[in-house]
Formats: sequence, C-alpha cells, structure tokens
Amino acid sequence: MLIKRLCFAAIKITLVLSIMFTAGCGFKLQGNYSIPEQLRTLHLSSQDQYSELTRLVRERLRLQGITLAEEADNIPNLQILNDSLDRTTLSLYPTGNVAEYELTYHVTFSVSLPDQDAQQFDVDIHRDYLDDPRTALAKSREMEMLLKEMRVQAADKMIQTLATIEVK
Repeated sequence: MLIKRLCFAAIKITLVLSIMFTAGCGFKLQGNYSIPEQLRTLHLSSQDQYSELTRLVRERLRLQGITLAEEADNIPNLQILNDSLDRTTLSLYPTGNVAEYELTYHVTFSVSLPDQDAQQFDVDIHRDYLDDPRTALAKSREMEMLLKEMRVQAADKMIQTLATIEVK
C-alpha cells in the first residue's frame, strides 16, 4: 500500500515538474498564437488576391479566429508587399553542372494600425535542393512541392509575427 502511494506521488511530481518546465521555457503548441485584441479584425491586401500565399495567409487568419473585413476603413491592415524565390548555387558536379541549390523564399509584408505608422516585416525560408539533370520531370515536381511547403511556413511565420506586434 505504501509503495502504491509513493509511486502515485512520484508520478504526480513528475507530471507537475514536466508541466512547469515546458511552461517555463516558453513552450506553446504550434498554431495557437495569442493575437492582440486590436488585430482580431483586419483587412488583408495583396498585389495578387488570388495567389497561393494570400490564400494560405487568409486561411490561417480565419483559423486563428480573426475576422477579415472587406473595407480597410479605420481598421488594421495586413498587406503582403512582395514574395520571391531566389536560388543560389551551393555545389557543382565535376562536369560543371549545378548539383545543389539553396532556395530562399522571401516575403515582405506590413501591418498598419489606425493612427500609427506601418510596421514592415520580412520572412525568409531557406531550403537546400539537389538538382539531377537526368531526372528533370521528377525534380520539377519536387520543386513545386518544396515551394508549396515554403509558402506554408512563410504564412505561419506571418501569423507568428502578428502575435508579437505591440499595439499602443
């Protein structure tokens, strides 16, 4: 009976300590961000309202419970200014063909609040990409999937950034 109580107490202590450690180190579940109340309704604008990035950001804002307004009258505005994909050569085959690239997906966006200056932010997502000219079709499909994954991560980082904005 005493052993059962000691085991139960040890389990309780272990559980409490693990909760304290994860809370103390700033751990929080991904996808659950504390967006300031002033940003709970905002207008999303982009150069291309039908782009994949804009669609992903819109979807993530709705998942966070943020109301998207059609008009930008006296409410915060999230504007996607630019997104681009850059590629840098990392290594070459002995023949001189490119063997490996570093892909960088860059997004610039701004958040403007009523009666405040717009704040501009940059998001960069980096990936390495192996290129084999003998499998061109498979590599183009892989590149599309990689770019989609990078856009998803950029949209998530944009929502994370919204959670860090200090509203005056």
